[in-house]
Amino acid sequence: QVQLVESGGGSVQAGGSLRLSCEASTHTGTFYYMAWFRQAPGKEREGVAGLYTPRRSTNYADSVKGRFTISQENAKNTWYLQMNSLKPEDTAMYYCAARFGLMYGGWFVENEYKFWGQGTQVTVSS
Repeated sequence: QVQLVESGGGSVQAGGSLRLSCEASTHTGTFYYMAWFRQAPGKEREGVAGLYTPRRSTNYADSVKGRFTISQENAKNTWYLQMNSLKPEDTAMYYCAARFGLMYGGWFVENEYKFWGQGTQVTVSS
């Protein structure tokens, strides 16, 4: 069974940066899609960044475009979410997710992803 473990969350002031990591128990080159989702208190989980590995193409939620960057490092079986210019509304639990094979439901449809991490908390204060 594939396991994903996030790290890198924490507390930061508005305007600051954090880099989240997601380490997989299998070679990340086998994943077709890797993504980051987040869930704020009282809100539904939403996708924020995705990476389609065969073409190294990326997709971002409008709310994070220009501020967040998703990347991968296959040698470490890890992908990252670099978050810059953080805002209080970015406060949430962040989850990494991955799947093998093509998807048809869209980048940020939760049930398209089979593997999930346990989450890491990001808190941005004003």
